[in-house]
Amino acid sequence: MTALDQLRAELVTPQGRKPLRALAASGQLGYGVPDAAFQAGLAQQPHFIGCDMGSVDPGPFYLGSGELATSIEVTRSDLRKVLCGARAIGVPLIIGTAGTAGAAPHLAQTLAMVRDIAQSENLHFRLASISADMPRDTLKAAVTAGRTRALGAIAPLTTTDIDEASHIVGQMGIEAFQRALEAGADVVIAGRACDTAVFAAIPAALGYPIGPAMHMAKIIECCSICTIPGGRDALLGTLDDEGFTIDSMNPIRQATPMSVAAHSLYEQGDPYRVYEPEGTLHTDGAQYTAIDDHRCRISGARWEPATQFTVKIEGATQVGERAVLLAGCGDPRAIAAMPEILTAVEAIVRELVAGSVSAPFQIYPKVYGIDGVINWPTPAPQQSREAFVMVEVIAATRADAKSVATVFKQYLLHHGFPGRISTGGNLAFPFTPPEVMAGTAYRFSAYHVVEVDALAPLFPIHIEDL
Repeated sequence: MTALDQLRAELVTPQGRKPLRALAASGQLGYGVPDAAFQAGLAQQPHFIGCDMGSVDPGPFYLGSGELATSIEVTRSDLRKVLCGARAIGVPLIIGTAGTAGAAPHLAQTLAMVRDIAQSENLHFRLASISADMPRDTLKAAVTAGRTRALGAIAPLTTTDIDEASHIVGQMGIEAFQRALEAGADVVIAGRACDTAVFAAIPAALGYPIGPAMHMAKIIECCSICTIPGGRDALLGTLDDEGFTIDSMNPIRQATPMSVAAHSLYEQGDPYRVYEPEGTLHTDGAQYTAIDDHRCRISGARWEPATQFTVKIEGATQVGERAVLLAGCGDPRAIAAMPEILTAVEAIVRELVAGSVSAPFQIYPKVYGIDGVINWPTPAPQQSREAFVMVEVIAATRADAKSVATVFKQYLLHHGFPGRISTGGNLAFPFTPPEVMAGTAYRFSAYHVVEVDALAPLFPIHIEDL
């Protein structure tokens, strides 16, 4: 009997479905799993444990490079904790977006750690891994057929974008996880996946109403962030046919109607609609009710099945090597003139390096305290007494990026401005050298939705017994 069959036998009775307990152990594995809350969650005897392991939040570098955003040591420790915890109580473990970005190298590194942990801890289970790397010929055919659309401020997808991307992944939904579970998996490690799919796949497979199940998945995937004060502690969701209850495993964190409802804004352009490959979750009719000072009850979400399957794809393309110049300024006259100084220095630098840096390069200056975070349309009501200058240089080679940043540093340090008294010392460098080599730079070249006729062929499953 598979793990899913065991849950079906336990929870689905002739009298109806019993409440299902889902433990969200981590909003992103690799940053530490608070132990006290996790152990409290295990004591609640959850029917399965879920963990998200990745995101696009860290930017395109990790998808492009194939590297993990988290340290190997902490990631291995987190994997050991959740894997041993799930096996100790005999329930499925579901992990989505392996290794930060969920492409083939991220999935391979994660699986290698899981196999090593299983061997060292003498654990035996059926492991399913699900690939999320998109077939490029399929994507090109979709571009040609006009079956892709951009998400946000990015250009339409082209076949050149597809060819040049280091990696392209698609976000799988519940369908792929359900196939893995039906194949007998005790542990599922997936490439790039919708966060909700990690927690909604089992409830949907057992016949719980998909609206409340998907809404619960949306809320609990980030663990106790939906509480006051928010945190990363394990969170228990208890689902029935009418709705679900949220319960943080840390007693100091309170799930209130306001804090849980506010989480609907998280990572959503529309707080009332969550688009998934298999359909759309509608939360405009949801009701949030306090059970007590610690727990919240949610009901009323509605699911609309898709008439057209879609998959969100993400691709990253290398754009060059990056150097970053870092400097602080406490001179009020220099701060007032900084936009003009930076423009003038850039012009000087481009002329000076024209003979030594032949390839095109980009310079992106930011002044934190003026427009570092937002390009404000109007001047600040008062000037900051300090400002931080960051100049990013992206060039074809590491040497070229350093050359441009080094010359920029010298001319920025000594550039004149109205009211200047000292000919130097108007900048403070926090490091030496002040030019920091920041590695290879990538950009998101694919951040689109593609229409597909079937989901299963895009997300192949591999089964192994450990």
